[in-house]
Amino acid sequence: MRLLPASLWPRFLKRRLPSSLWGRSLLIIVLPVLVMQVAVTWAFFDAHWQTVTARLSDGLAGDIAWAVESYADDPSPQNMAVITERAERSMSLSVQLREGETLPDETRRGALGVVDRALERALTTRLDQPFWFDTTRYPAYVDIRVQQPQGVLRIIAPRERAVATQAHIFVLWLLVATVLLMGVAILFIRNQVRAIERLAEAAEAFGRGEAQERFKPHGAKEVRAAAQAFMNMRDRIQRHIDQRTALLASVSHDLRTPLTRLRLELALAPPFKRADAMRGDMDEMEHMIDEYLAFARGEAGEAAQPISISDLLNTAAEDAKRAGAEVEVQVEDGLIATLRPLAFKRAVTNLAGNAASHGEHVRLSARALPSGGLEMTVEDDGPGIPEDMHEEAFRPFSRLDESRNQNRKGVGLGLAIARDVARGHGGDITLGRSAMGGLKALIRLPG
Repeated sequence: MRLLPASLWPRFLKRRLPSSLWGRSLLIIVLPVLVMQVAVTWAFFDAHWQTVTARLSDGLAGDIAWAVESYADDPSPQNMAVITERAERSMSLSVQLREGETLPDETRRGALGVVDRALERALTTRLDQPFWFDTTRYPAYVDIRVQQPQGVLRIIAPRERAVATQAHIFVLWLLVATVLLMGVAILFIRNQVRAIERLAEAAEAFGRGEAQERFKPHGAKEVRAAAQAFMNMRDRIQRHIDQRTALLASVSHDLRTPLTRLRLELALAPPFKRADAMRGDMDEMEHMIDEYLAFARGEAGEAAQPISISDLLNTAAEDAKRAGAEVEVQVEDGLIATLRPLAFKRAVTNLAGNAASHGEHVRLSARALPSGGLEMTVEDDGPGIPEDMHEEAFRPFSRLDESRNQNRKGVGLGLAIARDVARGHGGDITLGRSAMGGLKALIRLPG
């Protein structure tokens, strides 16, 4: 196995650690608890359980050595009966002589082998004769056999004489304490992370322009302070937006008043040579006022609702056709998305109108993304925009080179309004080269 260089280990570990606050907080709690429990368990088995087991095994081996030596001193049936009676009464050992037998060839050992090693070590120290033992056949007893000239001396001893049998209780309480500790930690961390998640959801909703009630901050003191600061900032931003919208609406109203008087005077005036040109200028002024107000307002107060993408694109296509372009619509059947209808209609109409103004053929398409999002494209066969000027095209009031300035109507807010609407829905608009040879505007919205 090839090891990573020391300099790459931090990056390797970072990629495999949880990225969420919930996961990292849980790891901070779980990892020390697990390390502590493993250390405590190891210390218990190494310093206590094995020591106690070794001492018990040594005591049992001493009793067995007494029985073997007592029988070796007088191998008569009468002495054997005395040894059996004393062993049963004083040591809880069952001693039996099996005449003519030999030790079994099969060796049976436990899975861990701790008891077997301790007992074998003790018996080897105490006995000079060959012996055999089995700690696995009987759950509550240990079978020990010692070779004698007359046969095999078999001793059945209670298991607790050779091993500390209550160790599992300690392990059980350790596991219960670990589960309780981790359960309390998980509940506490979940509550703290939930407060941060609510704050993130509120910030995301505000970024999409959705109106939400002021939520009550909860969680740790620092989280409540951050939530309160966010709500204060949100209120300040909303007041600024409302003031800007009110100012531009007032300016729009003030400009419409003299514009209306000019229209009325022009309608009542006798026909003259420049009348049509003046009407065109007033139409353009009114369109400019509408664009200024739409850019400032952005339909932020409009509620989102499910709309048919097919109907949306067909409506935008009709507007583009009135500009003289041939329009093709490609959309999946039954495609529905939750959007702010007027705002998104304005965005798509701006893109389609922009494409129709600079190309003869326009294609509008939409499809659902595997991630659950939505992708819409508006393409044309016009002159396009150089790649290094794509971001410049989104700047408010930006008027690009003459190849894209054939349409005199407008003030350079179409793409800016469209991107503002897309970002208000959590998505974005990017520009690229169309397969038709012109410009492609790609709208991506999250699911």
